[in-house]
Amino acid sequence: MIFRQLFDPASSTYTYLLGDRVDGQAIIVDPVREQAQRDLALIGDLGLKLAWIIESHVHADHVTGALALSKATGALSAVSQHCGATGFDRLLDDGDAIEFGTASLKVIGTPGHTPGSSCFLWHDRLLTGDTLLIGGCGRTDFQQGDAGTLYESITRRLFTLPDDTLVYPGHDYNGRRVSTIAEERATNPRLAGVTRERFIEIMNGLNLPTPARMAESVPANLRGGAH
Repeated sequence: MIFRQLFDPASSTYTYLLGDRVDGQAIIVDPVREQAQRDLALIGDLGLKLAWIIESHVHADHVTGALALSKATGALSAVSQHCGATGFDRLLDDGDAIEFGTASLKVIGTPGHTPGSSCFLWHDRLLTGDTLLIGGCGRTDFQQGDAGTLYESITRRLFTLPDDTLVYPGHDYNGRRVSTIAEERATNPRLAGVTRERFIEIMNGLNLPTPARMAESVPANLRGGAH
């Protein structure tokens, strides 16, 4: 098993490369366009063949590297069917499995941050995108986000996974790389011991600034990274 966590400083985005050592096929999750050459170099250095490019949702803070990576490698791209996106080779739904070599990535539908947000389970590792962050969660104030739905996705879908499941988020702004389901259930300030009603109040009161690249990123990402 090959697992790499990569970071884009400009957007604080984590990209994940998963590889099957048996036949060398790989998946990349949430690539960033400006880091495409870095990702291609790593894939080559590890002797992998990229099979799939997967998006956890339609991002608002960076343009996906899906199109660039697909053109360079012939890999197929995928995103949730609930994103309303075009330009992808496969539209995913909850419970789907993405096969690569002898390995498989399980899709867990977790709407709330956006209607098409998904998490991905691989062995003991959960790639949570913007649904669950370390000590936080994705915002719900644009792209048809819904705080109540996000609460249900996290508490009923993610927090029911085994305690020692490793949480690898789509972003972190404080240098944190990994957590666990047990840690987030017990200590996440937005969720630990918080009722659904209180969570909605918290999310509605965040008053966060609009992502700087939202006007560019969302339209491009709805087309699979096309300009």
